[in-house]
Amino acid sequence: MSTTVRISDDALAIACGADAVAAAFVAAGCQVERVSSWGMHWLEPLADIDGHGFGPLSPEDVAAVLAGTSPLAIGRIDAHPFIARQQRLTFARAGRTRPTSLDDYAATGGWVGLHRARELGPEATIAEVTQSGLRGRGGAGFPAGIKWTTVARATGSRKYIVCNADEGDSATFADRMVMEGDPFLLIEGMAIAAHAVGASHGYVYIRSEYPHAIAKMRAAVDLSAAIIAPFRMEVRVGAGSYVCGEETSLLNSLEGKRGEVRAKPPLPAIEGLFGKPTVVNNVLTLAAVPWILAHGGSHYAAVGFGRSRGTMPIQIAGNVRHGGLFEAGFGITLGELVMEIGGGSGSGRPVRAVQVGGPLGAYHTPDDFHLPFDYESFAAADGLIGHAGISVFDDTADMSAQARFAMQFCAVESCGKCTPCRIGSTRGVEVIDRIRARSGRAADRVEALPQMHNARKAPRSLADDIALLEDLCETMKFGSLCAMGGFTPYPVLSALRNFPQDFGLPGPVQEAAE
Repeated sequence: MSTTVRISDDALAIACGADAVAAAFVAAGCQVERVSSWGMHWLEPLADIDGHGFGPLSPEDVAAVLAGTSPLAIGRIDAHPFIARQQRLTFARAGRTRPTSLDDYAATGGWVGLHRARELGPEATIAEVTQSGLRGRGGAGFPAGIKWTTVARATGSRKYIVCNADEGDSATFADRMVMEGDPFLLIEGMAIAAHAVGASHGYVYIRSEYPHAIAKMRAAVDLSAAIIAPFRMEVRVGAGSYVCGEETSLLNSLEGKRGEVRAKPPLPAIEGLFGKPTVVNNVLTLAAVPWILAHGGSHYAAVGFGRSRGTMPIQIAGNVRHGGLFEAGFGITLGELVMEIGGGSGSGRPVRAVQVGGPLGAYHTPDDFHLPFDYESFAAADGLIGHAGISVFDDTADMSAQARFAMQFCAVESCGKCTPCRIGSTRGVEVIDRIRARSGRAADRVEALPQMHNARKAPRSLADDIALLEDLCETMKFGSLCAMGGFTPYPVLSALRNFPQDFGLPGPVQEAAE
């Protein structure tokens, strides 16, 4: 009997060479099953043989693996510290099932939540979600039960469920992993939401940079059509605009319009897609729903910290030794995530900064490593957890350059609807360039210096430019129409506050984490 080898067909695993490794095992006479990813990305391509892992592999390593002499053996995968320490609810099937196998999904508890929701009825289903304390996992943290209740009570013969899968934040990949590894989970969550609010049609809006996720979701929607009926689903592909991660821009794009922010009110729950009541939830929010319905809202609420209930799939990336997906209950500290689970910097140098919440998240120093990972704790520290992406930087990082990147990112990605975001980000880049040129950190940008004054005024001082940058950030934070312009000040001001020396200012040098 041939050996069965399980290898992920996740996009990251494929990019690391998983297809070639799988072909090498087939050539050696093995039966290969392509499964979802365990999320231990630094070990990809990872082979699973009877529960034991080997990785990262190349085709040349296959012979030693089959001979039992491979130095790349990691022991039982489910006993590995990175996996054993997690609380996997959303990613309970990760690494264990074939993504588009209905048999695998049903055998591991699939559709139980949908069946229970249909037994309970719409009102009781919403009550379970409300009791669970589930909040939007896309960044805003808005209670899902309140949003569902609003749509359920809205009048109208047609309602929609829209899944926001426009995962555009750097260092985030949990949405992609759900869609590529466990697509039926997302479909079940959307079907439960539709049953709860009375929606007949649903859309999954995926960015075009995710071809593997698009293919998996389309295949899974076709395979599950009879199970979720009368609810119907479609997969729509976006062009990759970052602002379409904002729900009203996404709705405009779905309608075939330019992806730009709508003014609120009306809220999408009242007047959303095609002017109808619409639930717009992130992938991770909807993917948490089947577990909640299958096991009960109170059991989900028993996990977590403070007002942040349940688990969060945290994505660890950047200059880090053990990058990957780590699902845990809210309350684990930032230091545990970076130093213990992530293993510190990949370069071996001290950790200087950690950006939490994507490209518009704040930069935190090791002084913040005590922070519990939850919405309120990070908000109190002038930060945000966003989509729970973590990017690690060692002590070689230039934080004024990172602040400039945030402003430039906003300038490029702005939809242009509001002045604070459209103009503020462009002026912000210019001001940061002047500041950096003064300190000799941007020799290629000294042309910005003449802009510091006109013929009637003396050149601005460094203090003047810093004050101008802070004032500009305040205007963007409180005057922008959506979160993109409103969040851009977070990385800029946190870099300025925590790393003043990188802007040519005197200030205490932060102690880096070894």
